[in-house]
Amino acid sequence: MGNIRPRYNAAPSQELLVIRENRKTGERSLDLIKWGLIPYWFTDPTGGRRPINAKAESVSKLPTFREAYTKRRCIVPIDGFFEWRAIKGARAKQPYAIAMKDGSPFGLAGLWENWRNPNTGEWQRTFAIITVPSNTLVSQIHHRMPAILKPRHTSAGSVPSPIPTICSSAIRLSR
Repeated sequence: MGNIRPRYNAAPSQELLVIRENRKTGERSLDLIKWGLIPYWFTDPTGGRRPINAKAESVSKLPTFREAYTKRRCIVPIDGFFEWRAIKGARAKQPYAIAMKDGSPFGLAGLWENWRNPNTGEWQRTFAIITVPSNTLVSQIHHRMPAILKPRHTSAGSVPSPIPTICSSAIRLSR
């Protein structure tokens, strides 16, 4: 993994590093996986809609996410993320960088899938980030945010249910 360049602004459909845990062996791996989940049972050769987020409130119930949430949770390690705020009367949105106050890396709750393209037979791993209602600080910008895991949830197998979010006092905003 030493030849992977830092990425300062990841976008959907790009491959990002994700921590997964083998449910049978407990072995953890750090893998490049494409952002935009395709359920394993999907038969459209284009891969379909590819949601990038899954709401914590419904992730265990919706067919698109249900099995991955039960069996294939993951952690997306990052050192910050962007939220975009709509500005009244303007076409462009204002980006805000969100990170830990101390600059330390942290993990986002996610889920991943193996999908086999029905035309080519090729396997593709994809993931989505689990979101929660925004905390006090982020709600100034957007009504939802990624589920930020507390440091004690350090393995993909220990991503809790329901998904928590970290308190506002631990994060900072900057334009």
